[in-house]
Amino acid sequence: MRRDRGGAVIREAADRLAEARRTGVPCAPVRDLISTAAEAYAVQALGTEQALLDGRRLVGRKIGLTSVAVQRQLGVDSPDFGALFADMCLPDGAEVPAGAVLQPKAEAEVALVLDRDLDRERHTVADLIRATAFALPAIEVVGSRIRDWDITLVDTVADNASSGMYVLGNRPVALADVDLRLAGMVMERRGEQVSVGLGAACLGHPLHAALWLADTLAALGTPLRAGDTVLTGALGPMVAAVPGDVLEARIDGLGSVRVAFGGQS
Repeated sequence: MRRDRGGAVIREAADRLAEARRTGVPCAPVRDLISTAAEAYAVQALGTEQALLDGRRLVGRKIGLTSVAVQRQLGVDSPDFGALFADMCLPDGAEVPAGAVLQPKAEAEVALVLDRDLDRERHTVADLIRATAFALPAIEVVGSRIRDWDITLVDTVADNASSGMYVLGNRPVALADVDLRLAGMVMERRGEQVSVGLGAACLGHPLHAALWLADTLAALGTPLRAGDTVLTGALGPMVAAVPGDVLEARIDGLGSVRVAFGGQS
């Protein structure tokens, strides 16, 4: 039945997620409608298309599932990706308004900002380094429109890779001035350590994750462009966030970044 209905189930899944975003009420998983990564990315593409029609500005991509342990948990062997829009980006120390992200969690990441396109069929690490203007510390505030985070691969991909908002630090660092593989990360909640990690936890090196993304998007005909921001993936475990929380992440060589969470509206 699902395959006979063709694109109808793709639209139905996209509409279900859109309704959850509109109402602020998490929905049931969409895996009752779709079953493959290709279908899930088709759902994501519909969401991205609608966002652009609504006047939102695409400013980059995020990479998810960069932890081998999480990949094994979901039964996959590669990361996934989602779209970043300008209205998702917050400055260092800003507050995530109550209800802006459903079921929010936070993770510390390395962000790359590009000053050259990455539109080759296959890229080298040298291509990526040349294309990167600078790195920044970041906190991604992930969220799920799927009720109780009851997700499989197709659920999270369809849900824009569980994107919510993100916060960027404000001190750009050249790649030549930092060893991202060995960069240690500590995240604290009001001084209490809640997550620790290392650059090597992100597919062995954050640049490895970015290289995968560059090749994947180029093959899809939607390459990374100059000016794009790339969130390369979590350096440590996600942390659940509740109203009133203040989280600060410090990444060796990149500095710190902080985010607050607004109280109930």
